Amino acid sequence: MEYKNKKVLVIGLARSGMAAIKLLNKLGAQITLSEIKEPKPEDVDILKSMNVEITNQMMSVFDGDFDLVVKNPGVPPVSPIVKKLKDRNIPIITEIELAYDVSKPQHYIAITGTNGKTTTTTIVYEILKQAYKDKALVGGNIGIPLCELVLEHNLMENEGYYISLEISNHQLVDIISFRPEVSTIINLGPDHLETMGSLHNYYKSKTEVYRNQKDDDLFIMNKDDELIKDYTNKYPVNCKIQTFSLENDDAYAYLKDDYIYVDNKKIISTDNIKVVGKHNIQNIIAAILACKKVGVNDEDIITAISNFKGVEHRIEFVREINGIKYYNDSKGTNTDASITALKAFDKGVILLVGGYEKGLDMSEMKKYLNPVKKVIGFGEAGKRIASDLVNDPIIVKTLDEAINEANKIATSGDIVLLSPTTSSYDQYSGYEERGRHFKKLVNSL
Repeated sequence: MEYKNKKVLVIGLARSGMAAIKLLNKLGAQITLSEIKEPKPEDVDILKSMNVEITNQMMSVFDGDFDLVVKNPGVPPVSPIVKKLKDRNIPIITEIELAYDVSKPQHYIAITGTNGKTTTTTIVYEILKQAYKDKALVGGNIGIPLCELVLEHNLMENEGYYISLEISNHQLVDIISFRPEVSTIINLGPDHLETMGSLHNYYKSKTEVYRNQKDDDLFIMNKDDELIKDYTNKYPVNCKIQTFSLENDDAYAYLKDDYIYVDNKKIISTDNIKVVGKHNIQNIIAAILACKKVGVNDEDIITAISNFKGVEHRIEFVREINGIKYYNDSKGTNTDASITALKAFDKGVILLVGGYEKGLDMSEMKKYLNPVKKVIGFGEAGKRIASDLVNDPIIVKTLDEAINEANKIATSGDIVLLSPTTSSYDQYSGYEERGRHFKKLVNSL
């Protein structure tokens, strides 16, 4: 795509919007930013230095004369803004597509799914870094926009980097040409009803990760996930497939007798794995297959996995006080994620739930409450979520109050687990801020 002198509308700033704007400026585009909030003064200075026109998100803005739109993933695909632009046949892409379009060939490993994306992406990066040193990069939904990597490492002129890329469904919706060398959908479960319009739309959006793959590209398939089977049948994969399973050994990669096997060869013992939970074994297997595809040897794989200690905000141990352990699972922003967290414990869990109301059904999660001693709801959706889970929850307004209530009833051997089941936008800028606040509160006890 040609960008020089093209009129490009960027919807939404944040880190990815700013990265896209900087790249578009380098490409010579005429840029307009549509932002619902007043940008910070320091951001305004940067934008003005690039001659970016700053405007709001009144519907009249989207009647403007634009050749292309770069949409922040935070703007829902079902929003009136998006509908209006699509009705006008103006191309809409995300910064992932923009970055891919202007870069030289790289080794992209694209990881999506409902849960486990960040952990898997991080494991892949740690393995790639062990093998390829400075040629290994990580970005995408994990916090570093791909456009930022393009600028930092001059990927428009340099090629051959190994990029571990976490991609959310909101980043996949507007993919046009993005073609990873390796892709995977870790798992599928209910999420993002409020932004996708239906679960079908959400699940289908995940299949975009492999839509442009072909020939010797690789899709790594979770053989244990029925929804993935269903959606890969509806939307067929047109490249090589390698399967993995935790439930049986008829997959290409599998777990057996506390060893991970690939193509019937022992790779690594679970004794070498420091992160807890079977879900992390699943993430590790997917990461192994991805890295082997791009040429990493077993020795580097084993070294990197043996040194991996987990990801912040995902069943992260924070502190033990008087025999009570505190875990930060702020990244548990849907019921499947919280179910995974609950499976890691067998008793004494005081569960803190709540946040932004996404309308998710709690009926499946109710089946996994055996280890739960008490449920405490906080935030906008806290009362609804906690009351849907149990008959006698404690309801408070803030996370501070939730921790205070937990401490009143916790005894030695108990677990205080923040796993909210929903996003954080009622009171925080994101799950990271919520998780950091939880850790600050716990560390101040």
